[in-house]
Amino acid sequence: MAPAGAKRNILERLDAGEIVIGDGGFVFALEKRGYVKAGPWTPEAAAEHPDAVRQLHREFLRAGSNVMQTFTFYASDDKLENRGHTQRFTGQQINEAACDLAREVADEGDALVAGGVSQTPSFLSCKSEEDVKAIFKKQTDIYIQRNVDFLIAEYFEHVEEAEWAVQVLKTSGKPVAASLCIGPEGDLSGVRPGDCAVRLVKAGADIVGVNCHFDPETCVKTVKLMKEGVEKAGLKAHYMSQPLAYHTPDCNRQGFIDLPEFPFGLEPRILTRWDMQKYARDAYNAGIRYIGGCCGFEPYHIRALSEELATERGFLPAGSEKHGSWGSGLMMHTKPWVRARARREYWEKLRPASGRPLCPSMSTPDSWGVTKGHADLMQQKEATSKEQLEALFEKTRQGC
Repeated sequence: MAPAGAKRNILERLDAGEIVIGDGGFVFALEKRGYVKAGPWTPEAAAEHPDAVRQLHREFLRAGSNVMQTFTFYASDDKLENRGHTQRFTGQQINEAACDLAREVADEGDALVAGGVSQTPSFLSCKSEEDVKAIFKKQTDIYIQRNVDFLIAEYFEHVEEAEWAVQVLKTSGKPVAASLCIGPEGDLSGVRPGDCAVRLVKAGADIVGVNCHFDPETCVKTVKLMKEGVEKAGLKAHYMSQPLAYHTPDCNRQGFIDLPEFPFGLEPRILTRWDMQKYARDAYNAGIRYIGGCCGFEPYHIRALSEELATERGFLPAGSEKHGSWGSGLMMHTKPWVRARARREYWEKLRPASGRPLCPSMSTPDSWGVTKGHADLMQQKEATSKEQLEALFEKTRQGC
């Protein structure tokens, strides 16, 4: 048990059957706000623009998040310097700044700090297990020094690399979560979700699940498969889901990065707050107790999760002070037809229009079918050359 006055750790909360609400998608949210560059998607804003990162943490905390994830997505040294991307700050400075910001805001409420590692260019480029683990250890050492509450290996397309990450994180002595960016078809090497989960639990993960690449419906379905696999193997784990805030019924195994709208035309696919309430309920009914979001999730989406599960959690988030349940605040609207929308039945049955009469409801994903080891995925420190780009343009013209 935690000492009097101390916060209970992530496993104490989950072991007690509590719901843990995660935060949202910092990379996409801060790109839209002008603090992250699309393409490298790296988190130097933690050191470069700390006020922006701090404010987003606070908005997620106010929305009901129990976890402040350090803004360290893609903060490994090999990613920070990939393809000509130059930095004013070292990887150590970025990781340390991110830990300090997350801790500052977490201590303003009953939230925990999670340090995270993600998939690496080194793995895609077929570097050795020893080399890849050394990258994870460098970040892990900072998390230990900054005393984060638990660790997350998130956004892994290959369970093999996620296993390596878990093995390194486990040496910290802290609870470890592992989250793959896969759907029901499994990882990019063809390993099924249930088998992926078993491998992660055997590697030492206390919490397993999925994040990113797919919408809530797909992610919940995938975590169900993971749960079935773990239980069939006679193992135990807690489960997490942190999906996209975009509808992705047309995605293939690779997920939303294969959609032609990625990353700058995804807005028509955004889930409403009412879609998010359905996701929260579906995840809870599936036995998932760590429920959060990834790319596209804004604080109002997290507030919707918190509101849907307020009865189970025993409280509403602070952000609900400015939001009436199921649109009840519309009772104060000046227009009578808008006041008539102040009811759950209206919003649950609404079928939102896109306002784009010439646009299709779904897209045809790119399906290049390349993954680890393919020449097109070999990474480099040098900037992508004009010749390399022209070769990719030509493949596109040929319908690859």
